[in-house]
This record gives sequence, structure tokens and C-alpha cells, in this order.
Amino acid sequence: MPVLGVADLGDPLFAHGFGLAVFVVILVKVLVAFAALLVSVMLMIWFERKVISDMQNRIGPNRAGPFGLLQTLADGTKLFFKEDLLPTRADKFVFRLAPLLALVPAFLMFAIVPVGGVVTIANHVVELQVADPPIGILFMLLVSSIGVYGTMLAGWASGSKYPLLGSIRASAQMISYEAAMGLSVIVIILQSHALSTRAIVESQATHFWQWNVLRLGIVPFIIFFIASTAELNRPPFDLAEGESELGGGFHTEYSSIRFALFFLAEFMNTITMSAIVVTLFFGGPDGPGFHFVPWLWPILWFLGKTAVFCYIQVWIRASLPRMRYDQLMNLGWKQLIPLSLAWLLIVAAMMYSVAWGFGVIAGSVVAFILIHQSVKVSAYRRREAEKLLPRGRVTAISGAGDTLYRQNQAVAPQETKG
Repeated sequence: MPVLGVADLGDPLFAHGFGLAVFVVILVKVLVAFAALLVSVMLMIWFERKVISDMQNRIGPNRAGPFGLLQTLADGTKLFFKEDLLPTRADKFVFRLAPLLALVPAFLMFAIVPVGGVVTIANHVVELQVADPPIGILFMLLVSSIGVYGTMLAGWASGSKYPLLGSIRASAQMISYEAAMGLSVIVIILQSHALSTRAIVESQATHFWQWNVLRLGIVPFIIFFIASTAELNRPPFDLAEGESELGGGFHTEYSSIRFALFFLAEFMNTITMSAIVVTLFFGGPDGPGFHFVPWLWPILWFLGKTAVFCYIQVWIRASLPRMRYDQLMNLGWKQLIPLSLAWLLIVAAMMYSVAWGFGVIAGSVVAFILIHQSVKVSAYRRREAEKLLPRGRVTAISGAGDTLYRQNQAVAPQETKG
């Protein structure tokens, strides 16, 4: 059911110019969105703790408020009044700024998400969305890239080695998965012929089989979902804050309200990215509605879809162990990026003609077989070389390789002449 219908006209709020009424409407939308997002974060933290405890046969928070709903508020109040520590070697300005740099991008990304249709307020048509820039999807990619600056600067400004290692991990992780995410978004742009998030939702609003997750073949959705989870630093990709080897990672030296801001940013990013997934692949607020209170049904559909993906994020956190760092890099560079690039070529060729599409599919299959075979042969040769040169020996090759020396590790190396 089409619920928007004005995506091709730009923001209808500015149809009659910019005045006091328009300014008030914009201010109210910003305040309502920010308040709703903060309340959603509080509920998300409670929801994650309850779901994981249920999966682990525990009770979870049940003391503060009914069903433990106020436990997050109690924890936030406690953190607000705790002592705020500042390491001696820290860069004071950057150390204080980093939590804000981690928090602000989460709200900026949510600002471009359509949470409903349109309503009329004081003779002005208002979209239920904070802002709808013509390049909304590019804005989303930009802000998601900037979000890592908070993590990176927090680790660097702490003046400690373990936080620094965590920030370096976060930077490498963002670079690895940003490419795959961008390629999966390009497929959506090709299909929707638009950069505006509302226009992308409008292009999926005819029937549910027009949702991008189906008409693009599911693969871009899987790539985007994995890449977005990696950019959120959520399990199994939370190597930037690996407690077992980094003692907490980039926010090891933070305490009190500044630590709470990092905690808040993580869960706010989870909600925001779930909303982005719903917008790009599952029609956003699109869904069947009824004649009574027609503006409410798109909001309910949007909230329901977003809640499903928030639950999936919690389920993943409760189920999967943390990956090794080499596995993280291999998944991003060797699997997701080639797959997303190949799928982009296939979709573009299919849009041009079916014959070109099948030709690109055949070429991609042949290329995959050749690459797979070359990797297989390389691995076989490496194993054979290890049989000849066991790992327990030290090998020295002199000159062009005409002289080969082998020595046990327990024996001191002999000094050779010439």
C-alpha cells in the first residue's frame, strides 16, 4: 500500500516558503525524534538483557520498576553521579570530545529515516521524518563513516596502549566493511533510481514483492546486514572492545557519564541501523492499513519491522562467539567485497538486458572457479613445502638460493662466511 506519494516533489513542508510555522514544525520534529530515540535506547537495553537472560535460562533485570523496565534508568542515574576519571597522559580535550563524536552520528542517521507517511499540520503537509535530503542515502554512508572517529579518538586520547589497539582495530574494521556496505547500497540506488530515502521507500510501496530484499535477490540485504553489524562493533564483530585481550578496548579508561555515552551510542546505533535496514530493503513504513486513523498504521508497521531486526541483533549477540581478527579481515576483504561487486555487476547487466545478465552470471561463475582453483593449488603447494621444511627448523637461503642450511631451533645458529 503506497503510504507516501510525495517523494518526487521534495519536502512538501517548504512548498510555501520558509516561515515561523515551518521553523516550529522542524524544531518539534527534531525534539520528538530525539526523545523517541532516547526512550527507544532505554527500552532496547532492557529488551536485550531480558532476551539474553531468557536464552540463558536466567531471570534478568526484575527489581527496578515493573518487569525491570526502570533498570536502565537506574543504571544511567548511577553512572551520572559516579566520579569522572581523567588519565594523567590523556589529551584532555579530545578525551572529553570523543564520546560525543560517537553519539551524534547515530542520531543524524536516524534523522533521514521515514517512520510514517504524511500528516497535515496548520495547512502544511508534514512528512513523518526529520529531514529528507535529496542525497539521503549518501548522507547515511557519510555519517556511518564518521562514527568511527569517536572510537578512534577515544583510544588515541586515553594515552594507554590497550585503548589504542582497540581504536586501530575499529578503524581497520570500518574500512574493511564500508566498501561492501557501499556496493550493496549502490545496487539499491540502481534499482530505485533515487538517493532520497523516502523515494527509495516509495519505489517499494506497490506490493510487498517489490521490496528490495526480494527484487534484488536477498544477497545485497545479507551483505548490508553483516557489514552494518561489523560497523556497529556488535558481536561477533566486537573486536574493538575485546575484553579478553584488551581489557575493554577503546573505552577502558572511561568512567561515569562518558562511559555511559559510549554505551548509549552503541545501542542507539543498533536501533538506527535496524531502521535503515527496514527502510532500504523492507519497504519502511509500507504495509496494509485501514480507513480509521490512517496515519497511524505506517508508523506501527515501521516500528514492528524495526523491532524484528533489533531482536535479530540480540539473538546474534546471545548465540555467536567472537571471531578471530584474521577471520574478520578475511570475511570483509575476501568474501563480502568480491560478492557485493559481482552482484552489482549482475544487477546492472540484468537491468540493461536479460542476455547481458546471464552473460555476466556465467562470467562470474567462471571467474569464481578459476580463483577458487588457484587458491586451492596455492594451499596445496604450501602444505607440501611445509612437509619438506618443517616449522620446527630454521631455514636460511644464501644468495640466489644455491645454498640451503637447516638447523634445529635448540642448536645455536652457526656463523657462516661469505
